[in-house]
Amino acid sequence: MWNYHNPVHVTAGINSLNKLPALLAGRSCLLVTFPEAQALGIVDRVRVLLGSQLRGVIDTIQPNPDVQWLAPLYEKVQHDYADVPVIVALGGGSAIDSAKALLCATPNGKFEELLEVLEQGSQLPATSDNITHKALIAIPTTAGTGSEVTPWATIWDQVGSRKHSLHQACTWPEAAIIDAALMASLPAGATLASGLDALSHALESIWNINRNPVSMALAVQAARQVMVALPELMSDLGNLQLRGDMAQAALLAGLAFSNTKTALAHSLSYDITLHHGVPHGIACSFSLPVILGMALGSDAQVDAALLSIFDTSTPAIAQQRLSDFLQSLGVATDPTQYGVQPQEWSAMVNKAANGPRGRNFIRSVASA
Repeated sequence: MWNYHNPVHVTAGINSLNKLPALLAGRSCLLVTFPEAQALGIVDRVRVLLGSQLRGVIDTIQPNPDVQWLAPLYEKVQHDYADVPVIVALGGGSAIDSAKALLCATPNGKFEELLEVLEQGSQLPATSDNITHKALIAIPTTAGTGSEVTPWATIWDQVGSRKHSLHQACTWPEAAIIDAALMASLPAGATLASGLDALSHALESIWNINRNPVSMALAVQAARQVMVALPELMSDLGNLQLRGDMAQAALLAGLAFSNTKTALAHSLSYDITLHHGVPHGIACSFSLPVILGMALGSDAQVDAALLSIFDTSTPAIAQQRLSDFLQSLGVATDPTQYGVQPQEWSAMVNKAANGPRGRNFIRSVASA
């Protein structure tokens, strides 16, 4: 017995940003975005679309949302925009993840209460007379994170060398707008990292104990599409058709892992990002060939799905093709290239395998 569930209403296509007023349905909103959005003209475009419905703009979101700067921002939002029912998050995964934290209401509007929930893995009270969580409309400007169709947000604590995973019933986006035109100005490095994040999401949802037939089908299509579109896009960054192909692939991967969560590669990535400064999309993708080799042989249906992505019936060839794909994009697959020595890598794999995401991996590391 299995089930698949995703409550996010998705609107996709070039210039689908214009559908934002209809999705708001008369409600006012707060725009949460990244600093460059103003210079790119996106903020002004939203202002024109929404008029007085746009009650405020927060454009200070930085990569890797950290508790140090989220805390005062959270309390500002809870105080200054208490009566605003919707947050529109426009940007990459960091903007959308930040918005997921900002929309959560705590009994006293204090960030310490939300941090306690993060640390304990508990659930906030549902919306009531005293607590009203805001709705979220997510508009990604990168093709990779899938955060627009998942309930999870990664919140960092750099000082404490920790990573928190926020997951509440209220953090599912109400709607997502996938407009590849908003991704046209994304530079090469961010295009690559986000694209590889999408590939990782797809593969991680296949070699996953929580997989189901729907997530598997979505993931295979997503991975195959990334393998074709990403190299072409890296050679033609202004190509809107390729941007659209990658946006669709990232969406499909997001819809897949929204039901499975991620697995070993992502569990490994967090320490690599935290301690070695490697961008998330690279940190969770360079280990994929090794983990593919570990996953193959565990389940016939999983093997068939994974091998079909690489157009082969031979595990070793699939592993080599994935490695060649990454290296052709300039991504090294050797951990030492990221400052991780062999003895440290072995310890990191064992630690990751025992983490919440690592335990989703289809095969125990000890038996692999």
